[in-house]
Amino acid sequence: MPLNPALTYRDPRAALDFLQAAFGFEPVRVHEGDDGSVVHAELRFGDGLVLLGTARDSGLMAGLGPGAVYVSVQDPDAHHARAVEAGAEIVLPPTDQDYGSREYAARDPEGNLWSFGTYVATA
Repeated sequence: MPLNPALTYRDPRAALDFLQAAFGFEPVRVHEGDDGSVVHAELRFGDGLVLLGTARDSGLMAGLGPGAVYVSVQDPDAHHARAVEAGAEIVLPPTDQDYGSREYAARDPEGNLWSFGTYVATA
């Protein structure tokens, strides 16, 4: 069964735009509330999905802070260049790790940490 991280944003529309421009995510579904707010969205990257929605003051996902997500990519240097071009805040430039991965990390506008690299987790 797939594992899908879920993040909440104060401005999910801006998050959708940023994740597409900076990191290359593709929207699959965007469900809106009666007021036009993003209630739930699904974005694809390769075979994976990330879920996002509007930050709330109450309910199960209330009060969540920034999270962190790792995404496997074939060419982290090219992916990094795209993120820089889109204005992403880079917190770790492309770096070769002791465990054999090459990766970089960036924060999105709401503080979530996104790491991209060649490491592929296996079960």
